Amino acid sequence: MAHRTSARDVVKAIKDVDFPAGKDDLVQAASRSGAPQEVVKALRGIPPEQYANREEVARSVRTSPDSGLGTSPAQRAEQAREGGRQGQSQHLREVPKPPVEDELDR
Repeated sequence: MAHRTSARDVVKAIKDVDFPAGKDDLVQAASRSGAPQEVVKALRGIPPEQYANREEVARSVRTSPDSGLGTSPAQRAEQAREGGRQGQSQHLREVPKPPVEDELDR
């Protein structure tokens, strides 16, 4: 699955947010700022936590691997493997079914 949202787009969409801020505040701010629908959707996929700053939000959002905010290739690879924070955007991951589920579907 391609993630076309960049970390810079996310940061730009939430530039007027006062931190700390929760997920709902971030989504509303992005919507008010006229952010692209992909950015708003990406923010909806983050865990419902309090975020201390924009960089923390950018690290939590699934973004395209080449977007980065000064992250190293290893950090970008880890985000691609792990999907940001644990439990985040699980429904967006492309994960093969376990063999047991595959057998049950037959």
